[in-house]
Amino acid sequence: MSLFVTELRRLGKRRLTRLLLVLLLVGLATVATAFSFSSHKLSPEVVAAAQAESDAQYKRSVEDWKRTVTDCEAAQARGEQTEERFGPNCGKDYQPQPDMFDPKWNLPYQFDFRAEFPTFIAVFAGAVALFAFIVGASFVGAEWNTGGMMNLLLWRPKRLAVLGTKLAALLTTVLGVTVVLGALWTAAFWLIGTSRGTTAKMTAGVWRSIGLDGLRAVALVLVVGAVAFALASLGRHTAMALGAAVAVFAISEIGIRIAVGVLSVPFGERYVLSTYAQSWFLKQAELFDYDTCQFARGACEPAKYVVTWEQSALVFGVGAVAALVGAFWTMRRRDIS
Repeated sequence: MSLFVTELRRLGKRRLTRLLLVLLLVGLATVATAFSFSSHKLSPEVVAAAQAESDAQYKRSVEDWKRTVTDCEAAQARGEQTEERFGPNCGKDYQPQPDMFDPKWNLPYQFDFRAEFPTFIAVFAGAVALFAFIVGASFVGAEWNTGGMMNLLLWRPKRLAVLGTKLAALLTTVLGVTVVLGALWTAAFWLIGTSRGTTAKMTAGVWRSIGLDGLRAVALVLVVGAVAFALASLGRHTAMALGAAVAVFAISEIGIRIAVGVLSVPFGERYVLSTYAQSWFLKQAELFDYDTCQFARGACEPAKYVVTWEQSALVFGVGAVAALVGAFWTMRRRDIS
């Protein structure tokens, strides 16, 4: 039996892998199920009811306005000052208009697959990336911690081949899980759209865009899993990857934000990792520097800095390559005992 197949089976039979997979399935199913109840199909009856409610609101508003004007004129007849209480001209210039009462405001929420599903791709990617991180870190971290790596190297004394095979088994498993669950996730929200929402305007171009969003999600999940694997291998323990993740989050999302705020660094958020994650999914992230505006002189167009998805790919790619190179370099040179 090949080492690759053995590692695939080892990863699949680990209790943590199975537990996390079950939790991931339950979590995604819960989100989809709960969200389905918040969406409502806008039938002709629902639209008609919203129009009727809008008309009623307009009628009540006009009646209130007329009553206010009448009270104001009566107060003026008594010689009272009315401008502060009723406004100039007794508010006659502010008669409610029908276009102020849009029937859309009275409609219940309806899920629009075309407009909203890209956001749920990002939600899906975040959940699966967390799964990939924990599984990737624990897969190799447990091997080092329990001595399984040393025993395996006695049977197959090729360090880089062993580590590379483990990484390949991890990425293959994560890729399979992501693709299968991604297909189910898409089918679930398509079903929500057809039964309780809308799937209008779904052209070939829209599907192509959704497919590219899905590919970006898959790439992010694989990068996260690979980085977790590399960090755990570097530290010979699962906690190394978890500790590094906490440290990066604290430095990037807290430390750097505070530092650039204190130093008034222009476009300080370009140094924060979450900006690049946002840019990766939204294709770009726009940052604005409102300090360049002088609002006392009127409206201002603030300076803008755009973080593109290509820049995000470079940042995440360099980080992943650096972590993997470090893991394989230390694997080759370290004392395995």
